Amino acid sequence: MGERKFIHYLYITLKGMAMGIAELVPGVSGGTIAFVTGIYEEFISSINNVNIAAFKTLKNDGFKMFWNQLNGNFLLALFVGMMLSILSLSKVISWLIENHPIPVWAFFFGLVLASVIFVAKAIEKWNFLSIALFIIGTITAYYITTLPPSANTDSLPFLFFSGALAICAMVLPGISGSFILVLLGSYKTVLDAVNNQDFKIVIVVALGAVFGILSFARVLKWMFAHYKNATLAILTGFILGSLNKIWPWKKVLEVIKIGKKEIIIDENISPFAFESDNQLTFAIITAIIGFSLIFILEKVASKE
Repeated sequence: MGERKFIHYLYITLKGMAMGIAELVPGVSGGTIAFVTGIYEEFISSINNVNIAAFKTLKNDGFKMFWNQLNGNFLLALFVGMMLSILSLSKVISWLIENHPIPVWAFFFGLVLASVIFVAKAIEKWNFLSIALFIIGTITAYYITTLPPSANTDSLPFLFFSGALAICAMVLPGISGSFILVLLGSYKTVLDAVNNQDFKIVIVVALGAVFGILSFARVLKWMFAHYKNATLAILTGFILGSLNKIWPWKKVLEVIKIGKKEIIIDENISPFAFESDNQLTFAIITAIIGFSLIFILEKVASKE
């Protein structure tokens, strides 16, 4: 990789912003966006650089060598972008999902559907193994999206595990971290801990997340190095299976109140069950925009 200029880091920050937007939507993973924008493998490799060797470099050779070894500029640009999105757009995304759910979900449905095609294109050779792994990935992700939320739990070892699992889901294309917290029953505990500044719980979940991302990134990097096609096949399946979660037309079965937040239990229904033709037309348009956006991002990433 050649020396990056400021404009390249600006692009990476914009990609980080797109990842942040994805993470704000329950059911859409930032990992999917990282993959489509061409930074997924560098993202995984850079996380892997956070290890004991890096801290030895800091001690022996100083901060500059340590920062280069970390690929620090890349990670900083990416996380600045993610934080900018999360801090500035969370209210906008929440408002849109609450007031215009069908066109918003249709946009993300189109976006994620195009991601399936995009990731599948990266598989160099489809054979029996890759097809089998693709099917396993699809069924696993679909099954996860149909699970009911668990009862709330606040045991510290379980919260550590929840943090580790949620961050792994965030890195994986397909399933979002916040959705995993809802399934595990840790969402309310974590949300309350953040709102009430319960630092004990926040620190335990954060340590779980650090443990999860550092160990999981190693596994992913090894899989990409040794079994790239098989890994891509599973990831393609994960993204396809997760589409169930973001189908735009849903019927609400139950609403569970969690503090100020609500968790909605729903089921997918036909778009024709809705009476408004306008909404269907608008949803198809936003789905096409979402679908096209992936291929526009691909063009931009390949030009860069």
